[in-house]
Amino acid sequence: MPNIKIFAGNSHPELAQRIAQRLGTEPSKVVLKKFANQETCVEIGESVRGEDVYILQSGCGEVNDHLMEMLIMIHACKIASAERVTAVIPCYPYARQDKKDKSRAPISAKLVANMLSVAGADHIITMDLHASQIQGFFDIPVDNLYAEPAVLKWIKENIENWRECTIVSPDAGGAKRVVSIADRLNVNFALIHKERAVANEVQRMTLVGDVTGRTAIIVDDLADTCGTVVKAAEKLKEAGAKKVYAVMTHGVFSGPALERLMNSCIEAIVVSNTIPQHEKIAVCPKIQVIDISSIVGEAIRRTHNGESISYLLQNIPL
Repeated sequence: MPNIKIFAGNSHPELAQRIAQRLGTEPSKVVLKKFANQETCVEIGESVRGEDVYILQSGCGEVNDHLMEMLIMIHACKIASAERVTAVIPCYPYARQDKKDKSRAPISAKLVANMLSVAGADHIITMDLHASQIQGFFDIPVDNLYAEPAVLKWIKENIENWRECTIVSPDAGGAKRVVSIADRLNVNFALIHKERAVANEVQRMTLVGDVTGRTAIIVDDLADTCGTVVKAAEKLKEAGAKKVYAVMTHGVFSGPALERLMNSCIEAIVVSNTIPQHEKIAVCPKIQVIDISSIVGEAIRRTHNGESISYLLQNIPL
């Protein structure tokens, strides 16, 4: 494919390799290292003059280092006369800090948007933003891809009697996502209302809907410490659910998450590979991974060729 360059940051080189493979190319040469004083050093290893550049970096692991790395790479390509620079961010960093939920709270997701724009990004490709309004923080085009088609495929292929399952949202915020999946599968949905005393800690849960004798599938955009999803699974079991599965787009799994999952009644937790999962699977065999490289790769191909990406919001590319 002419005029296209794919650069990978240190956050997820394996995903970049898969995407490049799908596009029939190789990730372009870049050297990423740190100086003795821990400043990030980026050396772009080939000409990008007049090229369509895609920089892939996910908001995981050492989030701040990876964010800085991406900003420097965007800036380096921009001042090296790249025609267009697209930041491909499968998991958007700071996405949960998207509003002032208490006095003097920062809106860090907006700050990240400003930094990307100032660094020189012309276009953003991301997946399952925590709140789709984050697209409005940018004055440049943002394509928010959905893992939903891949989730539907996994449910149909891996859940026995999936027509008898109930899709569950672990909080009111994810209701729209759950209703969309339940409608496309033509099954029932349920909702769990939770109250938090402090961040990352759930106090009380109430189930709205019926799961008696059915397989419950909890769907959300992000699994972090897994406190919510494990408590939700217990609530569903109490309410008479036969089996409980969890499907999340981004598997962050920080702190005690893996231990909680291993000790929980969840049969399997399914995440996409927007974040690398190899090490976590070794510790927690309940984790299963859906590959979304085909969706992101096809979005890059269509963007490069000036085609519509609407098809990808409902379907998995072949």
